[in-house]
Amino acid sequence: MALEWDDAPAAAPAAKAAAARKPAWNLTAEARIGSADRMLFTERLTLLLETGVPLHDALNVLHEQAGKPRLKTIIGEVANDIVGGQRFSEALARHPDLFPPTYINLIGASEEGGFLPAVLEQLVDMDEKQERLRSTIVSALSYPGFLIVFSVLVVVFILVTVFPKFSVMFAAIYDDLPVTTKVFIFASDVLTRHGAVFGIGLLALAAGALLALRRPEAREALDRLKLRLPFVKDIFIKIYLTRLMRVMGISLERGVTILATLGACRNVIPNAEFQRFIGELEVQVTEGRGIAAGFRDSPLIPVSVKQMIDTGEQTGTLGRVMGRVADFYERDLTRQLNSLAKMAEPVMLLVMGILVGTIVTSIILPIFKMSRAAH
Repeated sequence: MALEWDDAPAAAPAAKAAAARKPAWNLTAEARIGSADRMLFTERLTLLLETGVPLHDALNVLHEQAGKPRLKTIIGEVANDIVGGQRFSEALARHPDLFPPTYINLIGASEEGGFLPAVLEQLVDMDEKQERLRSTIVSALSYPGFLIVFSVLVVVFILVTVFPKFSVMFAAIYDDLPVTTKVFIFASDVLTRHGAVFGIGLLALAAGALLALRRPEAREALDRLKLRLPFVKDIFIKIYLTRLMRVMGISLERGVTILATLGACRNVIPNAEFQRFIGELEVQVTEGRGIAAGFRDSPLIPVSVKQMIDTGEQTGTLGRVMGRVADFYERDLTRQLNSLAKMAEPVMLLVMGILVGTIVTSIILPIFKMSRAAH
């Protein structure tokens, strides 16, 4: 039976006041749940537990405040499962779409050790750092991507609307036109005559690519390509290492076994090559060789990381070392992406300037020739 906020124990008035100061989740009913909802749920649950509210009562408070129907249902089911005798981690495990294996393993370890609020706070911090990294990647790539799309649209617009008018004018001196003008006239003629075919072809190509990527062998080929291309390889390895080290560091520091941590990490890294590497680490640990041996044997791992993992395993500080490696690579990746964005902006502007200048020149030079011929 769900408890109302007013039924919470009188021993927790501070929690009531803290929750009252917090605005209710202002979320639309149609919105989907995701990592942001998990972060908000975890943060609020941490606050309530730290102020003395029992776990079941805290879940009922969050159930009342939840604005999304799907999230409200999940919290209610978790609360009911706890009343039915299940552990908190077992109740969360029934909802893998919101709570990943890493989250569940850490909650399970905290239940054994009695430090649930501390683990919840670390989970919020981990989700925030991963979200910050994702935002850095998106912001670094969004402006160059916008410039590329804008440049293509401008060129297509000029070829479809401007050049057809000038191609009629230049028909009399076609043989004397510059090569660039002839190329643009040809491209304009193709687009105006067969633009619909090109559009359908591009849509079919995009749809075919999406369908192909649903096949496991195609996704694996793309994953291999990410880790083979120069420069791109470096960025993706840093992204994957940051995620892997962050999750493993927090898990090991909180008492989760290495095998359970590695099993959870399979779903953290969306790359078949890295997932295969994690599987090899599991084999190494099972055989008793230690996790450092698996890192040493992998060509994906930088030498400095191999040395730090080896030191951490020998000194018994593996979790702390992995956390520091994650922090280092997050900072390094942020600097690299910001530098890439700063370099890409002037390069793209230069390319746009050259392209527009070439188009304008291809129009103006024939007009000058016609003007001289007329005089």
